[in-house]
Amino acid sequence: MELGFAQATAFVASLLWPMMRIGAMLLAMPVLGTRLLPTRVKIITTFVLAMVVLPLIPEVPEVEALSLQGMFISVQQVLIGIAMGFTLQLVFGALMVAGEAIAMSMGLGFASMVDPANGVNVPMVSQLFIIIGTLVFLALGGHLMLIQLVVSSFQTLPIAPTGVTRESFWSIFAWGSQMFIGAVWVAIPALISMLVITLSMGVMTRAAPQLNIFSVGFPVTMFMGFIVLMLVLPGFLPRINQMMLEAMQLSQRIAGL
Repeated sequence: MELGFAQATAFVASLLWPMMRIGAMLLAMPVLGTRLLPTRVKIITTFVLAMVVLPLIPEVPEVEALSLQGMFISVQQVLIGIAMGFTLQLVFGALMVAGEAIAMSMGLGFASMVDPANGVNVPMVSQLFIIIGTLVFLALGGHLMLIQLVVSSFQTLPIAPTGVTRESFWSIFAWGSQMFIGAVWVAIPALISMLVITLSMGVMTRAAPQLNIFSVGFPVTMFMGFIVLMLVLPGFLPRINQMMLEAMQLSQRIAGL
C-alpha cells in the first residue's frame, strides 16, 4: 500500500491537533502540569492519549496544518485545553492566597520556602494548604475527570477553526474572582480568631503598660495561631471540595457537556 504525501500530511494533522488540546490541558491542570512531572513524561502521556482518542474523533477537517486555517485550528485546540485545565488551577491559587493571609496574621509571613510545583516562594502555611489541596484533588479523582473531560470534548467541540466562545472566556474571567472569594472563605475562621487574639493583646497592653508587647505578644500570637490552625483545619476540607467541584462544573460547561 502506497502512502502519498497528502495522506501522510492528513494523518500528521489529525494526530497533531488532538495532541495540542490534550497537551495544553496537561500543562494547565494542577498536579500533572507542575514542574515536578518531567517534560518527557508529559509528552509521552500526551502522545498516548492522542493515539487513544484518534479513533473516537468524529471527523478531522482536511486542512493543511501549516496553512492559515490550520493555524486557526491549532490556536483553538490550545485555547480549549488551557481553558479546561486552568479553572482547577485557580482553586490552588485561592489556597495559596488564603495561606498567605493566615500566615501574615499569625506572624509567619517571613517563614517561606520554594514551592517545587511552581518555583516561587510561598509561606509555609500556603505550602500546607497546597499539599492538602493536592491530596483532595487526587482523592476526588480530579486528574482522571479532567482526562475524561478532554476526551469527551472532541464530541461536543470537534476539531474546527471555532471552539471556545466569548461567553466561555467571560465565564473564566468571572471564575477568576472566585479565587479571592474562595481564599476569604477558607481563611475567614482563622482570620477572625487571630483578630480576637490581637485585640486581646491590645487590651492587655492598655491594662498593663509595663508589659512589653513586642517580646510577649509575638510568641503568644504565633503559638495561638498554631492552635487556631489546628482547630479550624478540619473545616477546610468541605470548602476545598466545594471549590473543586464548582471548577470542574465550569470546565464541563466550557467543553459543552
